[in-house]
Amino acid sequence: MFAGLIEGFAVIFDPMTLLYIALGTIGGVIVGAMPGMSASMAVILAMTFSYALAPIPALAFLVAVYCAAITGGGITAILFSIPGTPSSATTTFDGYPMAMRGEGGKALGVSLVTSAIGGMFAALCMFLLTPQLASAALEFGPSELFAVSFLGLSILTCLDSGNVLKTIISGLMGLWLACIGLDPILGHVRFTFGITKLVAGVEMIPVMIGLFAATEVLKQLQKRSKIDVGKNASVSTKLTGLGLWGMKWTILRSAAIGTIVGILPGAGATIASFLSYAIEVKTSKHPENYGKGEPRGIAASETANNAATGGAMVPLLALGIPGGNAAAVMATALAMKGVTMGPLLLTTEPVYMYATFASMVFTNITMVLVSIAIAKVFAKVLAVPYHYLGTTIIILAALGSYSGTKSTGDVILMAIAGILGLGFNKLGFNAAALVLGLVLGQMCEKNIRNAITLAKGDVVAVFTKPITLVLMIACIVMLVYPLVKPIIMKKMGKDKASAGV
Repeated sequence: MFAGLIEGFAVIFDPMTLLYIALGTIGGVIVGAMPGMSASMAVILAMTFSYALAPIPALAFLVAVYCAAITGGGITAILFSIPGTPSSATTTFDGYPMAMRGEGGKALGVSLVTSAIGGMFAALCMFLLTPQLASAALEFGPSELFAVSFLGLSILTCLDSGNVLKTIISGLMGLWLACIGLDPILGHVRFTFGITKLVAGVEMIPVMIGLFAATEVLKQLQKRSKIDVGKNASVSTKLTGLGLWGMKWTILRSAAIGTIVGILPGAGATIASFLSYAIEVKTSKHPENYGKGEPRGIAASETANNAATGGAMVPLLALGIPGGNAAAVMATALAMKGVTMGPLLLTTEPVYMYATFASMVFTNITMVLVSIAIAKVFAKVLAVPYHYLGTTIIILAALGSYSGTKSTGDVILMAIAGILGLGFNKLGFNAAALVLGLVLGQMCEKNIRNAITLAKGDVVAVFTKPITLVLMIACIVMLVYPLVKPIIMKKMGKDKASAGV
């Protein structure tokens, strides 16, 4: 293994390969920071540039783009409340409030450093435990994947502890939006109301951009003010300045969650970030601080979504099964070069695994430096008067919405979501809960229905599988605890008062 590791780094430290990794890192961060883009889209765009490269440099280049795009999404999530990638949606919950109170630099520093830590942790797990982790992933069928996605929905009860009912209603609305379009099993058209555009379903990215970006612009324009965070938007990378040691358990927990979720086929970085954030809030002694500018919220989101990148490579390398869309694109690109991922690859050409590990290590170090430079440029934009900045954000949001399907209908959807988001805010509903329901709804429905079909309609058999049962119990506890906690605390207070008397 040690000899293979040396070989992997020797291959990567070829000057041209290092150049490809550096270019991939820069390109990935920039594309990831663009509204409406995703890591998968970044890798697809990069694939065209990899055709002329040898297999290992091509793999290193695509890995760099993949990892860096996830990190780049957190920059605009913090500074503008626009998730560059879907997996950075949870970063807006605490990153943007920190930017609003003049701590944009600290928020960016936490995001970038924890992103690198999460990526390095996952790379190490991939290197040491690929065969074992891949075998464990095979134990997860539709019922287990449903439980994982449903566990992510348990964040609903902590997104707004002061208004749980409206938050849950918002989440249910998101789940309903996820049901619009073709039935994933039977192919029937549902809830389209005769609108042809809705047959394909509600696109997640335009809705997310509208609810986060367009709504925020409308809110700021109502205040007729500008964002005043440019004065404190320099990125801090000193560990003492970021307080990372105090977040060590958050980072470790989130890195483990992100790696595990990334390994599960079809789960990906978005599920990892939502799930990690939910667990972090539930286990916190001060859950009321989350959503108001808590650095641990940023650390949980960014550590997990970057750890998922390394996790996604585990089933790809060991079994030939992509752990996510971006990994599937990589597998396609390498297959065109005659490289077939899977068990035989680890036996006959293990250099690919070692090269992947070395690429991820080098990329996670490089992307911190690249992201700092890019973030400083973005941060300076915050000093621009808001009537200029808001207009620019709306233009970028429209371009991001259009880029996915090249449809003006998605731009209209983004605008509608922005207006509805403003109404949501006025009425006390929660836009983040709606997005959560939309993101996880399709995965929940598809997996639970597949599980019931495989069990021939035996619902009890579906939910009594060991892994599913444990996860569902955890879901129920996480959902119910915030609701019963005030009752328990009130009763404890009465008991103490009685004891004092």
